[in-house]
Amino acid sequence: MLSADTVKNLAREVGFDLCGIAPAEAFPELRFLDDWLERGYAGEMGYLARTARRRADVRRVVPSARSVVALGTVYNTDRPYSTEVDDPDAALVSRYAWGEDYHDVLGRRMEVLLERMRAAAGEPFEARCYVDTGPVQERVYAQYAGIGWIGKNTCLIHPEKGSWLFLSEIITSLPLAADAPQLDQCGTCTLCLEACPTDALREPWVLDATRCLSYLTIELRGPIPEGRRADVGTHVYGCDICQDVCPYNAAPARSSDPAWQPVPALDEPRLADLWRRSDERVGELLQRSALSRAKLVGLRRNVAVALGNSGTEASEAALAEPTTPETASRGEPVVAELVDWARRRIAEEPPSE
Repeated sequence: MLSADTVKNLAREVGFDLCGIAPAEAFPELRFLDDWLERGYAGEMGYLARTARRRADVRRVVPSARSVVALGTVYNTDRPYSTEVDDPDAALVSRYAWGEDYHDVLGRRMEVLLERMRAAAGEPFEARCYVDTGPVQERVYAQYAGIGWIGKNTCLIHPEKGSWLFLSEIITSLPLAADAPQLDQCGTCTLCLEACPTDALREPWVLDATRCLSYLTIELRGPIPEGRRADVGTHVYGCDICQDVCPYNAAPARSSDPAWQPVPALDEPRLADLWRRSDERVGELLQRSALSRAKLVGLRRNVAVALGNSGTEASEAALAEPTTPETASRGEPVVAELVDWARRRIAEEPPSE
């Protein structure tokens, strides 16, 4: 019979930084999703309501499930993020999207891990792998697997490695020995709530996604609401502010894994450079990274808003350039609306050098 220790050793060999085992149970925290949905905090993410019943218990995903192998992967690199960048022309991209698409990378690694588990088990068992795509409340199972606790910013936090972690899991019929759950260590700290620019963290552990910059720049498909555009600042994809200010990320673990190092186009990118990229070159960038979630028009929309908020001469010059056949997406209605807004915003406040 395959042991939990063997699974953890195999996970390290494959390249995962953290591995813990949680029992396949319907933990009390899983029930909060229904209340969260009723509050309207999911916005346009209708898939969450459609899969809510399955998300309440992994045994509704894998009926034979007895264990959840929770995996954590550090993706932090040695580049600065928003609270360290004082440059209005910088395009802020969420750290997890700087390198290769984690869905693909971790998906391949989990398949290798599962193959090795099957070889070591010597007997058949059922299993299913997920990387942030299935109907699984990953953070809850990761907490019960002992690899971290859910912080007040709703991110999983490891006491030594911080919260720059990709989560993934293997739901299996194997009866593996479970780890002790991780206990909350946020204490009285509320830095994440105070730092959120849109007050999206309505209370500790409760995120109103419709206010979150990650939702506005990634999940939202139409125009960004006018009342929220200034809040976006120069974020063009996601937001990491609530993680950046977390004390457990003051000296977080760093990864040297080539997969997570910034690709050239996202290595401290400039707003004007992203705006001037042809649709073909933007498309190539989207194909290789997690930025694909926003799609071409969504990314263009975000950059237009950020250029308006930047308000520099470089931003004004970029917005003044005509749309060409190579940059046809800049003429899409949702983008054009934001370009007009950005130009008006800059006109109201003279550009800075």
